[in-house]
Amino acid sequence: MTTRSLSRIIPSIPVSDGAGVKLRRSLGQNPQLRLDPFLMLDEFASDNPDDYIAGFPPHPHRGFETVTYMLEGDFQHQDHLGHTGHLRGGGAQWMTAGRGIIHSEMPLQQSGRLHGFQFWINLPAREKMKPASYRDIQPDEIPEQEISGGRVRVIAGAFDRGDGQAVPGPIQGLATAPLFLDLRLEAGARVSQRVAAGHAAFLYPYAGSLSVVADETSRPLAARQAGVLSDGEQVELEAGPDGCGVLLLSALPLGEPVVQYGPFVMNTREEIEQALDDYRAGTLA
Repeated sequence: MTTRSLSRIIPSIPVSDGAGVKLRRSLGQNPQLRLDPFLMLDEFASDNPDDYIAGFPPHPHRGFETVTYMLEGDFQHQDHLGHTGHLRGGGAQWMTAGRGIIHSEMPLQQSGRLHGFQFWINLPAREKMKPASYRDIQPDEIPEQEISGGRVRVIAGAFDRGDGQAVPGPIQGLATAPLFLDLRLEAGARVSQRVAAGHAAFLYPYAGSLSVVADETSRPLAARQAGVLSDGEQVELEAGPDGCGVLLLSALPLGEPVVQYGPFVMNTREEIEQALDDYRAGTLA
């Protein structure tokens, strides 16, 4: 079984989005820093309500999926289709924008800590114009598995327990076959996880640090850096001296052209122009 190594590090940079929410962006800072099919990864983490209170007022999307995962704090999702969702600390939302959705994401708190992530994952051309949908995943719907030296939460795909058994997450059966794990490891703990060969994969430590171990060598990865992995069938991680919390994500690359204009991600410029026309005409969805 081939082991993946750490092939590239993308430091996160401070940016603002929505109505001035302060974020750190790693993947997606520019078109050269994508990882097919992943378009973007943002982390928002602050105890200061001035950094997040304005939230993300109504805005459109077309052609991809947005995934929001909260560690602490609460958001409310509302969209033009009449849906309302409550995104709680420890929970997630998997939204397929498809042919179009206009939604808002607003904090449900006036003080306290808000800490979470949002990543965008592309849709294949055949699915870009399907109806919009989303799933709110409550904290108790996300399985947690105790492992040697820590635990893992499974949002999408499955965690390999190493005994021939797997722990599946609530998100399954999507075109890109995503894997999304949140691993919490004690100092010095080691863990191995299968990752499908040929799938793009990266790590994002959000607390502490870790090393990626391959071929009897290791390469460190600090918090708030996206670590892109080489191809292979598994990844081996070792937590740093303070332990770590790390997201592991992988998905099947699409190998299709990507044309992005802000919140619209299509395959051609003509499709982007059509999305803009539809948005202006009120016929996005």
